[in-house]
Amino acid sequence: MTEKEKMERGEWHDANFDEELLAQRAKAEALCYDFNMAKPGSDAQLDALKSLLDTDLPQGLTVLSPAYFDYGSKTSFGEGCFVNHGCYFMDGGSITFGGNVFIGPFCGFYTASHPLKAKDRNLGLERALPIVVGDNCWFGANVSVLQGVTIGSGCVIAAGSVVTEDLPDNVMAAGVPAVVKKAIEQ
Repeated sequence: MTEKEKMERGEWHDANFDEELLAQRAKAEALCYDFNMAKPGSDAQLDALKSLLDTDLPQGLTVLSPAYFDYGSKTSFGEGCFVNHGCYFMDGGSITFGGNVFIGPFCGFYTASHPLKAKDRNLGLERALPIVVGDNCWFGANVSVLQGVTIGSGCVIAAGSVVTEDLPDNVMAAGVPAVVKKAIEQ
């Protein structure tokens, strides 16, 4: 089994020294550069984003620069999503956003983790688990979402929160780690 196949299965894999994964991340980094350096809203910027995400762009998607992706093609957005400046998508595991998700500035979505033991960590091992976000969610500034988390539809995540566990539909969560503060009547 290749390191990429292990990554896609959520297993421990060599993310730091595997040539195939290094090449894919280098390609994504170059496309991020093209996107971030292009005139906002220009055809060049949209073409770079389309190439980075490796798909047609959904209607109403707005991604403000700078934005950063490890792979790009492992992140998908629904229609009407808005991504503010300075967001990072560590997408070794897939990151899936429903429609009409608003992401505040400097948010990060982190699918990867590393072993606790230094010996294993120094081998370049990591494990990437998917992040799934439902429709109509809003992330305040500087929110971090960690690997393996599913966030239900209609959620609001307060600025500065760190989401470490799944959240049900229609809740407001805040804190480090984020906890449900109240239900939202939609």
